Amino acid sequence: METGTSMSYAYMGRTFSEDSTSSAFSDCNSDRSGEFSTTSSQNRLLLLACGSESSDDFIRQLVSDLESSSIDLQRQAAMQIRLLAKNKEENRVKIARAGAVKPLISLVQSADPQLQEFGVTAILNLSLCEENKDLIAGSGAIKPLIRALRAGNPTSKENAACALLRLSQVEENKLAIGRSGAIQPLVDLLENGGTRGKKDASTALFSLCSVKENKIRAVQSGIMKPLVELMADLGSGMVDKAAFVASILVSVPEGKTGLVEEGGIPVLVEIVEVGTQRQKEIAAGILLQICEDSVTYRKMVGREGAIPPLVALSQSGTTRAKQKAEALINLLRLPRSGNDNGARASDVSD
Repeated sequence: METGTSMSYAYMGRTFSEDSTSSAFSDCNSDRSGEFSTTSSQNRLLLLACGSESSDDFIRQLVSDLESSSIDLQRQAAMQIRLLAKNKEENRVKIARAGAVKPLISLVQSADPQLQEFGVTAILNLSLCEENKDLIAGSGAIKPLIRALRAGNPTSKENAACALLRLSQVEENKLAIGRSGAIQPLVDLLENGGTRGKKDASTALFSLCSVKENKIRAVQSGIMKPLVELMADLGSGMVDKAAFVASILVSVPEGKTGLVEEGGIPVLVEIVEVGTQRQKEIAAGILLQICEDSVTYRKMVGREGAIPPLVALSQSGTTRAKQKAEALINLLRLPRSGNDNGARASDVSD
C-alpha cells in the first residue's frame, strides 16, 4: 500500500480522522505486479515500463495504442500504463493529460476480462492523484466501474471498489456514486469476496456512508448481516473494519433496527468483554447509540449481561472508552420506562 486514505466523520461529538481509522482500513491501493504473467518477453516490457523516464512521446503512443483494433496491443498498452501510474505521481499527471482516461474507461467496459482488469486498475492508479479525480469522474468512469464491480473478475471487482473509494474522497462524488448503484455490489463484495475484497469493500463503504442517503441504501442492501458476521468472527481480521462501518450506520434509525434484527447486540456485548481496547471502545459506542432512545434495546443489552464487562471497561479502558461505558451503564440502570432523560451518545465528550 503506497498512499494513505484520508477519511473523517463526526461521531458522538468527536471527529474521527485518518489518525484514528487508517490502521483499521486498507489503503485501497490494490495494484499488484504479481498479477502479471512471468514470461521473459512480458518481464522485459514490465522493466521497460517501470524504468522508463516516460517521455511525452512514449506516453502518447501508449494512449494511442489503447484505441488500437488489436486487443493484444490494447492489453500491452494498458498494462504498461497501469505500471507507469502505479508508483509515480508525475506519471499519473502526464498520462491523464495525454488523454488516457476516456480510452481506459472504454476498456473498463470491455468483454475481455483481462483487458477490463487492466483498464480498471489503470484507472485506480490514476485516481491516486488528486488532480485526476475530477477528470476521471467527469469523463463518465463511475457507472463503468460499478459494472466492473458487479460482474468483473475478482481483481477487477476489488480494484473497482478501490477506484470508487478514491473518487468518493471528492465529497461531491459520494451521492453520484451511491445513486449510480455502487452500494449493493459493494455489500455483495463485503459478504462474498475474499479477504482482500472484504477489506476493500469495507473501506469504500465507510467512505460512501458518511452521507445519510448512502447509509440508508446500505442498510436496504442488507449490509448489516455481513457486518454482524464479520464482527462475530474475532479471528477474521475484520472486526475493527466492520465495527467502524456499523458505527456510522447506526446514526440512522434504519441502521439501529437492522443491526438489532441481525443479532448485533450479543455480538457487540461479546466484543466489549473480549475484544481489543479499540474494539471495546467502538462496540460500547455502538451500543450507546442503539440504547439512547430505546428502552426495548436497553432491556436486550441488559439481558445479554453487558453491565459486568462495561464496568470493567469503565475502570480500565481508554478515556473515551471509560466515558462511553459509564454513560451506557447509567442508561441500563435507569427505570425501564419510555420517558427518561438518560445520557445520549452525543453527550459523551472527548
